[in-house]
Amino acid sequence: MEFLCKKAALVLIPLICLAVHAAAQAGSSLFSPNKQIEVRIRTGDRLQYDVLLKGTPLLQNSTLSIDIDHNTLGLEPKVKAAKQRSYEGIVEPPVRQKFAKIPENYNELRLEMRGNYAVVFRAYNEGVAYRLETTLSQNEVKVYNEEANFNFPGDYVTYYPQEDSFFSHNERRYLPIKLSEISPSSIASLPAIVEAANGVKVALAESDLDDYPGLWLRGTGSNGLVATFPPYPLKEKLESDRDLKVVEAADYIAITGGTRSYPWRVLGIAQKDGDLITSELVWLLAKPSEVEDTSWIRPGKVAWDWWNDTNIYGVDFKSGINTRTYKYYIDFAAKYGIEYIILDEGWYKLGNVLDVVPEINMEELTAYARQKNVGIILWVIWKTFDDQFLPALDQFERWGIKGIKVDFMQRSDQPLIDFYHKVCREAAKRKMLVDFHGDQKPATMTRTWPNLITTEGVRGMEWSKWSAEAQPDHNLTLPFTRMFLGPMDYTPGAMLNATKKTFAPIFGRPMALGTRCHQLAMYVVFESPLQMLADNPSNYLREPEAMEFLGRVPSVWDDTKVLDAKLGEYVLLARRKDLEWYVGAMTNWNGRDLEVDFSFLPAGTFWLEAYQDGVNADRYAGDYKKTKTQISNGSKLKITLAPGGGWAARIHP
Repeated sequence: MEFLCKKAALVLIPLICLAVHAAAQAGSSLFSPNKQIEVRIRTGDRLQYDVLLKGTPLLQNSTLSIDIDHNTLGLEPKVKAAKQRSYEGIVEPPVRQKFAKIPENYNELRLEMRGNYAVVFRAYNEGVAYRLETTLSQNEVKVYNEEANFNFPGDYVTYYPQEDSFFSHNERRYLPIKLSEISPSSIASLPAIVEAANGVKVALAESDLDDYPGLWLRGTGSNGLVATFPPYPLKEKLESDRDLKVVEAADYIAITGGTRSYPWRVLGIAQKDGDLITSELVWLLAKPSEVEDTSWIRPGKVAWDWWNDTNIYGVDFKSGINTRTYKYYIDFAAKYGIEYIILDEGWYKLGNVLDVVPEINMEELTAYARQKNVGIILWVIWKTFDDQFLPALDQFERWGIKGIKVDFMQRSDQPLIDFYHKVCREAAKRKMLVDFHGDQKPATMTRTWPNLITTEGVRGMEWSKWSAEAQPDHNLTLPFTRMFLGPMDYTPGAMLNATKKTFAPIFGRPMALGTRCHQLAMYVVFESPLQMLADNPSNYLREPEAMEFLGRVPSVWDDTKVLDAKLGEYVLLARRKDLEWYVGAMTNWNGRDLEVDFSFLPAGTFWLEAYQDGVNADRYAGDYKKTKTQISNGSKLKITLAPGGGWAARIHP
């Protein structure tokens, strides 16, 4: 039965509900608005569903249930009522990650079951989601397990971010592996991207995560992936000031209310690889903003000290974690209209965020930043911050701090999820931005908390300080995998660029693998409404031509168009902010030619200011050439990317 409820058909609801009820007992179908995606739901001895695209199965015999107080809801399900609705609207996000206006269009089927629970399925043109809801009489229940079995009809290749344990920064590589080769003991963070029939990609994710542990995945040794969750912690042990490890855990995963909605389980469906980049499914399924006034939220770019080790030069003072060094960062930010600087590790005496190191005069520094119209963001270890939570926030507010970067959580059990929400809530009251490092789960919360301006949980450029892990091959998986969840704080902007042969990990004077233009293109390709300039201001000041691009490039976008893309290989996309377009192209270690078709432009003539890999960029990765030409929407341009290369352009009237 196809569920497409229209307002004009309200008079038919009693008849429809009878028909839906009868159909649901035997099996029901829910279609996406464009009718290409179908969800077939069965309620026999257990809740089961299939997902099909244009009639071809993507998932088969997938199952779901939840064990609450040792009563499993979803076994022997009996449908009391089935309710359908359709929704079509437009959402205007206060922080524009991809689009100024996001279409929201879905069909929904809600099956109300005996036993005081319901399962809600939604079908969008971009994928499918379901969630469980309970209306139990108990004020408090224990959830012992939630079953979510994602069963595929074939032994498909999966980009699987395998983890060592639930204690993790979630900074993994997305490596292709067959489903059958993923053992039940092999756990992964999100998302996993499954390459199904005909090259269609299925992204497994979650949304609206609150008062509950985050979803992880594990293998089955067959053609499926199943949910697993970090258990509820009973005892913890603090190592140094930052690693709060669980040393004893319960046999349940959550203590929560008996009446509630559980998180959405998300299946993003991409017929083209680039559809993974433009999908807003995770964002749309999240709870709407809990911040009423969002007018103060100021996205932008930030000059960052830690990656470059405050290793500035050409100055007449000793560089380091001190007031004069940070004034230098502020001067650099002000010169190029960069909105913020970060004071990362070292500004406070570890173990006490209220005890500023004597080399920094915070009152003098914050006054200087205000004078230059540059905001200051402070890094904190999460556990120290949590121990001094309200006094620390009150002190930051007195100083006029604009945001906090909270680090080293490395957990997504229920108490840590509660912590993420608490930080966002209290920071919003004080008009402060939040940047979470040390976990990727908060990436799914940015609709609920627009002041949660970016998140890490990504193997980013910091890895180049100690390894060769931040490779172009890896970078070309991220837009299709980790970025599906939400913004990612990769921290781009390296001005010291290296080939495979010339790279060396140097902690105090780092470089990055890939070309200069590979780095510039990241500012268009990688989404982060708070986008870092990770390198040394002294290096940037020596690169005025590169700063013409980096000073201007936005961190939020009104429109996004993927022009060409293949997971793990290359990406070419265009983004618009106001009247200007930016184009970014990146490739893995394979050099390649791409064609830019400018038909996305409106009528008229435009200037194209492009940064292209130099003819010797394969040997000297910093080699690039800037060009300026006139184009129109009838123009096409062949571009050549060096191995590990890129191309970046600004288009303006």
